[in-house]
Amino acid sequence: MAAPSRPDRPGAAGWVPDDPARRDVEHLREAARACRGCELWEPATQVVFSAGAASGRVALVGEQPGDSEDRRGVPFVGPAGRLLQEAVAEAGLAREDVYVTNAVKHFRFTQSAPGKRRIHATPDAGHVTACLPWLTAELAAVDPEVVVVLGATAGRALLGPSFRVTKERGVVLERETSRGPKRFVATIHPSAVLRTPDDQRAQARDGLVADLRVAVAALGGA
Repeated sequence: MAAPSRPDRPGAAGWVPDDPARRDVEHLREAARACRGCELWEPATQVVFSAGAASGRVALVGEQPGDSEDRRGVPFVGPAGRLLQEAVAEAGLAREDVYVTNAVKHFRFTQSAPGKRRIHATPDAGHVTACLPWLTAELAAVDPEVVVVLGATAGRALLGPSFRVTKERGVVLERETSRGPKRFVATIHPSAVLRTPDDQRAQARDGLVADLRVAVAALGGA
């Protein structure tokens, strides 16, 4: 069964370092290991924080780690991650310009019995809210020029509850943040491409690449 929501849990704010000198990505990653801001830490193997350039020009924000990511402690290392890496390269984004993270830092899953396959379960709004202090802090530390939201969960975390991928993907959206105005580009999560029927998958993949090219074009001086 998926771990239930626990509205009595305090959220991540109590684990985010207060000292501004300790709010760089490495200190945030270290602090997140102790986070008990929601119940998802209990069944998960470990926290999965982020990867990539700590001063990346583009931040890619997904939903949550999957099974492979939970076991290895690194985001986007499973099949969806490999597809995303290919799409990023095809769109013309250099690896050194990219920071990768998720809206939720622990894997939420269902499992019929110990030892059985762990099945992805979408985080609910309470999990996203509980984890949002980490995402806010790391985006402030990285200060990317463009934030790419991959799918509905990341989009609602950063762009509000009315966000819909189908309506707002592939265009530059400007929002006010703690670091001033920031450009966002929304697209589908790469796992959605993998779930697309075989005869439509190439088209879905091309759409992901096209949206990432919008992010590349939005980079100042790119």
